[in-house]
Amino acid sequence: MRPTLVAEWASSTSLFRSRKACRIYSACAARSSDPAWFVFVVLVGLKQSAMAGTVISVAFASPSVSPATRECHKVPFEVSKSEINSSGVGRHVLGRGGGSPFRIGKKYSGRVTMTVATNVSRFEGVTMAPPDPILGVTEAFKADTNELKLNLGVGAYRTEELQPYVLRVVKKAETLLLEKGENKEYLPIEGLAAFNKATAELLLGADNPVIKEGRVATVQGLSGTGSLRLAAAFIQRYFPEAKALISSPSWGNHKNIFNDARVPWSEYRYYDPRTIGLDFEGMIADVKAAPDGSFVLLHGCAHNPTGIDPTPEQWEKIADVIQEKNHIPFFDVAYQGFASGNLDTDASSVRSFVSRGLEVLVAQSYSKNLGLYAERIGAINVVCASPDAATRVKSQLKRLARPMYSNPPIHGARIVANVVGNPELFNEWKAEMELMAGRIKNVRQALYDSLSEKDKSGKDWSFILRQIGMFSFTGLNKVQSENMTNKWHVYMTKDGRISLAGLSLAKCEYLTDAIIDSFHNVS
Repeated sequence: MRPTLVAEWASSTSLFRSRKACRIYSACAARSSDPAWFVFVVLVGLKQSAMAGTVISVAFASPSVSPATRECHKVPFEVSKSEINSSGVGRHVLGRGGGSPFRIGKKYSGRVTMTVATNVSRFEGVTMAPPDPILGVTEAFKADTNELKLNLGVGAYRTEELQPYVLRVVKKAETLLLEKGENKEYLPIEGLAAFNKATAELLLGADNPVIKEGRVATVQGLSGTGSLRLAAAFIQRYFPEAKALISSPSWGNHKNIFNDARVPWSEYRYYDPRTIGLDFEGMIADVKAAPDGSFVLLHGCAHNPTGIDPTPEQWEKIADVIQEKNHIPFFDVAYQGFASGNLDTDASSVRSFVSRGLEVLVAQSYSKNLGLYAERIGAINVVCASPDAATRVKSQLKRLARPMYSNPPIHGARIVANVVGNPELFNEWKAEMELMAGRIKNVRQALYDSLSEKDKSGKDWSFILRQIGMFSFTGLNKVQSENMTNKWHVYMTKDGRISLAGLSLAKCEYLTDAIIDSFHNVS
């Protein structure tokens, strides 16, 4: 007679995964029962449903160790090698046999258990991405309940009370926008014309000949990251054989940007761990050794992550080598006005290269100097040898931007255009930038003073004062940086970088204790 069947289905589904398990139990009648036929029924059902990735296991529990020997029916699926364990349970793993017959060579009496597991997701090959090394710091900081915790990982300005800061001039500009009743129509692909004019003049100087002659192609981008990415796509398309040179170390996203754009890159020496300063000779040697016509990525001011900038004289020597090698300088300017507190001072490196007649790429961001982090407002500027070249370059940047993001957001662009274009607001902005840069300088000085006073080893901490901008490279290694977090609840990147913008004068002494302990007591 036929066995009695009981089926139980358990399932859990989501957009990306679907797994069903089917257990079928058979109360078989002694030696006359035939478990093969209902296995066949389930398998045929799965095959007709086109369920991919099916794995089926069948366990036969016999009342005795030695199973019965009667042959069963043949069905069109194959059974793998079966094993009988000491308790008399046999397990078979079934799969599609490419037309081979399904055979069970022995006949079992007792209970038959079959498990069917089916994965139907096409995304099984998608691996889990690692957490972002910078943004992941903030997540860990938020999960920490210790009252002494410090977040010195993300480069975002904080007040002395360690709270986010919206510039007063930004609030005024937004009020003016509301009063004007501006619409929310799409911008052109290249962005807001008033913004593009203002940002190029802010970077290069309104009276710069390259602007007057129409030799600058400016396209509004999605802050600094988006502007860098658009330029990288341009390099890949029109200079497919060229290589990019990136400082070692550099902002972590630089490599990601060039990797995704499929632009090959190599590193040039920049940071000298022995002096915690600039390895200028190494930098020059590596730029000289690079293939002619390479794109050399330079930090216009406040190098991230080291805070170490070349001197004006060193910038001139760097420009000499780039010009000799027919390289193309590519500046990342994320901190204009925020590093020194002066817009012109922080743009001096870019302007010196342009004054030589070099063709230059410059990515800009207004996240730091105007505090427009979430507005994603920036630009890519390409200084060309002729107006005609600038027109063609701009057309191709627009062509690349169109399938990427179509056109940029408008709100941040209007804020920048209103602030830079209004003399009263512009002066207020410069005053606020001086205050922000000044607070960071005060914290930097206080940290140095505290370290010099508390550390009795005689170590020279003056490198902290020679660095500039919101970051300081402490010289701590990965293990020491982990000690800062695990023991002292100071959250920072593992390369030893700390954001002084997230430090207050009141917390300097606590940070000093953490640094001294980590530096001297952790190998």
